[in-house]
Amino acid sequence: MTTRPGVYSETGRLRTVLVHRPGVALDRLTPANRSDYLFDDVVWVERAQSEHDAFVELMRSRGVEVLYLQELLTEALAHSADARTEAITGAVSAYSVGVSLVADLRAHLASLSPARLAQILLGGLLVSELDGLDLEELSRHSLGAVLAEPDSFVIPPLPNSLFTRDSSAWLYGGVVLPPLFWSARRLEVVNLSIIYRYHPRFAIGDFAYWYPPKGDAGRFAVEDFSQGVSLEGGDLMPVGNRTVLVGMGERSTGRMVEHLASSLFSAEAADRIIVCRMAQERAYMHLDTVFNIVDRDAVTVFPSVIEDMRVFSVRPGDSPQSFDIREERGLLPALAEVLGVPRLRVIETGGNAFQAAREQWDDANNVVALEPGVVVGYSKNTHTNARLREAGIEVLEIEGGELGKGRGGCHCMTCPIVRDGLE
Repeated sequence: MTTRPGVYSETGRLRTVLVHRPGVALDRLTPANRSDYLFDDVVWVERAQSEHDAFVELMRSRGVEVLYLQELLTEALAHSADARTEAITGAVSAYSVGVSLVADLRAHLASLSPARLAQILLGGLLVSELDGLDLEELSRHSLGAVLAEPDSFVIPPLPNSLFTRDSSAWLYGGVVLPPLFWSARRLEVVNLSIIYRYHPRFAIGDFAYWYPPKGDAGRFAVEDFSQGVSLEGGDLMPVGNRTVLVGMGERSTGRMVEHLASSLFSAEAADRIIVCRMAQERAYMHLDTVFNIVDRDAVTVFPSVIEDMRVFSVRPGDSPQSFDIREERGLLPALAEVLGVPRLRVIETGGNAFQAAREQWDDANNVVALEPGVVVGYSKNTHTNARLREAGIEVLEIEGGELGKGRGGCHCMTCPIVRDGLE
């Protein structure tokens, strides 16, 4: 890379960001399967693409370099035979396709172009798309082939790849490849691991891996799923001054927070983790759905959730595997201390009680900062956007009627790769 990857705040100037344009995976959502893939409704894909394209062009117009996940994955697969082998092995196992199909399906995928393989890894593969494989012959020795329907998924789609914030998170000079909570999303992290280890832009490895802590640097450990631990990027915020903010709600567990803290502390990359214990509800699935930093001294919050949080500061303990944990008076005073301001400007979700609840559901607080005091959010959240503007925040609006159906806003759809620290 010409610029070393690293994210040193939530509001410093955004230099490089990773996104994923809606595609085949969203086209495969139906009323019958959309809940399995964590979507509240089916998506009008062409409109979602138009909305996403406008989002990307807006960021580019403000000087942000935008990288596309599928393009990077294609290039990584083209660059390295090891990347292809690892990607295929991760997607095709005895547990995902059955013992009898593993060898034939892996050989089939190995014969494909990098572009087609990347499309399958993100968009899935149907039985009817198994060109070159003799299903009648396979049916003689594979129960899976006998039972398969033409529209059955051999490899499932990953529609939540749209929300690049969750499947990898950059904290200061390193990256986290977290074990995601829902099985429908877990292979997303394998794809990101391949990009960061094999793409020429990242392969030089001029950054740390905060997680996973074992094995080859950055190799995602699929066995971690069986350990009952999870962590997602929407709960992780590098707020500056060697501090990380972590939400613990529906999808991030205390044991994973300890893994992360231990890694950061041992590398002396951070010396404080502020942990926010949240209600475990889908409406508040991640910290960034109810809270975001929008300026050097300003935050947007959904008050009822923030006020009910228990907040703890975790610091290094007396030994490498111990911590000093102390309860805080609340998130806002703890963060004000970190940011070095007497008091934060707090901008609450807009409207009356009914309107505020609806706008929080529609990701009003899930804005992404391009620089201090400049954020991007959905135009439909009129009351919250008005409050942000009244507080002096420049709000750049995009349409999000279709993009928001997967329960995510502009913060969720962006994985910052390079972002400045606080001045």
